[in-house]
Amino acid sequence: MSKSTKILLVDDEPGMLRYIRTLLEVDDYKVQTASTGEEAVEQIQKGLEPNLVLLDVLMPGIDGLQTLEQIRQLQPGIKVVMLSCVSDTRKVVQAMRLGAQDYLTKPFQKAELDAVIDQSLGTNQQNYPGEVEELFDDVFFVAASPAMRKIRSQAALVANVDIPVLMLGESGTGKEVLARLVHKLSPRAHRTFLKVNCAAVPGDLLESELFGYEAGAFTGATHPKPGKFELCNKGTILLDEIGEMPPLLQAKLLHVLQDQQFSRLGSRTVVKVDVRILAATNINIPEALATKRLREDLYYRLNAFTLQLPPLRERKEEIPILLKHFMARMSERYARAALPLSPTLMQACLEYTWPGNLRELSNFIKRYLILGDEQLAIQELHPKGDGSGAQFDPAQTRPVSEGVGGLKSLARSAKDEAEAEAIAKALEETNWNRKQAAAILRISYKALLYKIRQYGLAEQKSHHKLSAGA
Repeated sequence: MSKSTKILLVDDEPGMLRYIRTLLEVDDYKVQTASTGEEAVEQIQKGLEPNLVLLDVLMPGIDGLQTLEQIRQLQPGIKVVMLSCVSDTRKVVQAMRLGAQDYLTKPFQKAELDAVIDQSLGTNQQNYPGEVEELFDDVFFVAASPAMRKIRSQAALVANVDIPVLMLGESGTGKEVLARLVHKLSPRAHRTFLKVNCAAVPGDLLESELFGYEAGAFTGATHPKPGKFELCNKGTILLDEIGEMPPLLQAKLLHVLQDQQFSRLGSRTVVKVDVRILAATNINIPEALATKRLREDLYYRLNAFTLQLPPLRERKEEIPILLKHFMARMSERYARAALPLSPTLMQACLEYTWPGNLRELSNFIKRYLILGDEQLAIQELHPKGDGSGAQFDPAQTRPVSEGVGGLKSLARSAKDEAEAEAIAKALEETNWNRKQAAAILRISYKALLYKIRQYGLAEQKSHHKLSAGA
């Protein structure tokens, strides 16, 4: 590939320009050079289409970041690696936001330059795995769509910059898997990775869970106990459902982010830690900030870099891959023969909107494998509450009317409608505070989350907000 690969090298230091050009020409790259950002932009305006741009950050005139922005406006898909003599985290993050592929600190050896070029151009298969990337055990990352390949590339880049990362996306889109990928690709990969679900732990216990406590700190605290931050020292911690953390505890977390230190409950001794914080949430950020559910100062600290996971309905090209992968995994786990995924079943899966995303798809395959009934599986995917009283006919792949003998189905439908209405009302009354809504409905928090997905209430909420803001 190198003989036909064109590289534009931009650097204002003549010595560095000659040195890097020599390294590139040894491998037969076609090298074009520019000593200023203006010159680089002009060459691209005149029709130069390099496969890769190696761009110095600090230059007179328009600097590297301004040059990056301008050349990506001219060629949005262009691949750029930034070069700098200093490792400036702010500039690294800004370069990533502007679309840089990677960042290389000068001085560097030829092997480092080769690795970055291979990774940026996709010629190193170890750095660019297949569509399904195994992380460990049953955890895997799928990047078969352009959106997910972009996220995978951003994750690889941000993994090497020790800053907080905020992961956004609907429930079930794979935010925890993405966090594990960032940890695996980071220099902390050999250290501890811990996840804390802020929604699953009551607010009064979450502080002790995160920061630990001393003996006598509260009734029942007979022995001191370290918190997750101490246990995760030198590693990575994922704060899942960060929007459910009580505001007072958010203030303490902000202090940890700023100073990397805290005190256990019941102690005046300061504990210093070195922990990388990743955070995930599916909440509406502007609304959470407006209602003070999420502290603005904490949000901006966590938001050093954001990775936004698209819902499964926006990356449908991955559905066949996920179906086959889940079927292979489930059949092995439950010691059952894998069931066929017929064109009819596949088409039904592609037409379904998957409000529960990957989690719902995984559970769908599990039920199909256990029950072994394709027609029942396809009927399950037919949207509820469309008012037609129809069900999916797998033989014709179109709706057919429900005949005589559907009284049980009608009763079940009426029950579902009443239940969905009660849940929607409780959520509205509590301003979508799911813990309070669960208490009002006298069901568990997990049961409420399941039913929100079952009736598509989360999706309805987002549609309502979109229409309200239009």
